[in-house]
Amino acid sequence: MAKERVLADSIMSLLGGTENIAGISHCMTRLRVTPQDRERVQLEELRGLKGVMGVVETSEQLQIVLGPGTSTKVAHLIAEATGRPVDEVQDLKTTIQDRNRTPFKEFLRKLASIFIPLIPAIVAGGMIMGLTNVIIHSFEVSEENQWVILLSSISKIIFSYLAIFVGINTAREFGGTPALGGVAGGLIIFPEIADITLFGEALVPGRGGLIGVLLAAWFITVMERWFRKVIPNAVDIIFTPMLAVLATGFATYVVLQPVGGLISDAITNGLTGLLSAGENGVMAVISGAVLAGTFLPLVMTGLHQGLTPIHMELLNQTGLDPLYPILGMAGAGQVGAAIAIYVKSKNPTLRNVIKGGLPVGILGIGEPLIYAVTLPLGRPFLTACLGAAIGGAFQAVMQIASVAIGVSGIPMALLIPPGQVLIYLVGVGIAYGAGFIITYFFGFNRELDNNYGNQAPAGTGFNLTP
Repeated sequence: MAKERVLADSIMSLLGGTENIAGISHCMTRLRVTPQDRERVQLEELRGLKGVMGVVETSEQLQIVLGPGTSTKVAHLIAEATGRPVDEVQDLKTTIQDRNRTPFKEFLRKLASIFIPLIPAIVAGGMIMGLTNVIIHSFEVSEENQWVILLSSISKIIFSYLAIFVGINTAREFGGTPALGGVAGGLIIFPEIADITLFGEALVPGRGGLIGVLLAAWFITVMERWFRKVIPNAVDIIFTPMLAVLATGFATYVVLQPVGGLISDAITNGLTGLLSAGENGVMAVISGAVLAGTFLPLVMTGLHQGLTPIHMELLNQTGLDPLYPILGMAGAGQVGAAIAIYVKSKNPTLRNVIKGGLPVGILGIGEPLIYAVTLPLGRPFLTACLGAAIGGAFQAVMQIASVAIGVSGIPMALLIPPGQVLIYLVGVGIAYGAGFIITYFFGFNRELDNNYGNQAPAGTGFNLTP
């Protein structure tokens, strides 16, 4: 931890000291910090700090790209130094102005904030589920084997109760009581509602999926705030939560769950229709290429986490997610581009950066290569996207789907049904090859090689020092 401690101390100093840090959170590769005063942050020095792969500025945060593992350790070291718990972000909306904020960007930001804290648990569940499938099909172990049943049960915990976790995070994000948000999520999945018939229709546990959960948890925060305004303080603790839950319960089963069901059906049917390789095989090619080819810019902003409800709805309704393998090709195209640059480059700094980023890129964590290699160079970022598009088109045409979400790259093979694993890996190879060929011949030249490490493109916020 000595290296991470030095890095944490340096970051805190460049952020203006511990007193200027209002909030700390992290994802797999980024340290997310909310500064009290942006003017005190030494941004250029932070970008050039050894160990920092890039800095992304958002409306309220500085997202410092440190790579997998390092981001978690540094976040907790800074939390220890500041006395602020990780993931607690102080509300600075009245003091931090964002000229570029739009309702759509704010909506995506909130979705990302709801699901990012759940990613480690989703990854764990998905990987254990994949491991269970490998044991069953590779070693011919019966699905009735007690140890297999135990493994399967462990893998399904997060997915079975994801609605409650999402409800908790949704309420927290919208300023409500997290426990009440959990209750709202529980309303959607509570099994005993199957015995209830309203307006001639039987209620269906899980109907509306996570879309319904988001609506119900948001609604309960609205109700909680409203009741808190009108109920006397002396009895607030008794009546506010009770009335908020009652109001949300009726609203959920009469309106929100059916509406959530309609939205989730539209999403599922729309995506499966676009990606169908039947009579509309051409549409599958186009859809797969566009989705995979445009995913890297979304990853670059961190807003790709907002797609998690869509993935979960596909799994909830069909048991398979055809979107996930397609989007996974974004990282594969980038790996191919990075290999091409490594082969052509004579720049030792660039080659060392690629050497450090390739292993995690192959494992599906693409941000180190994005922020330290392809995007600073410019053109290779575009050729990586083209390579991803070709891989995505292949996955769509072959109708590859995952049984869970959580990991990307080669490890995603654990999440692919056994009969499709080899085809999925062929698709990964195609994305590698396409990214390599397009970048080698059209995306990288001597000028880019010589200029790398001298100056980051204006406004990108990338550190080019390995």
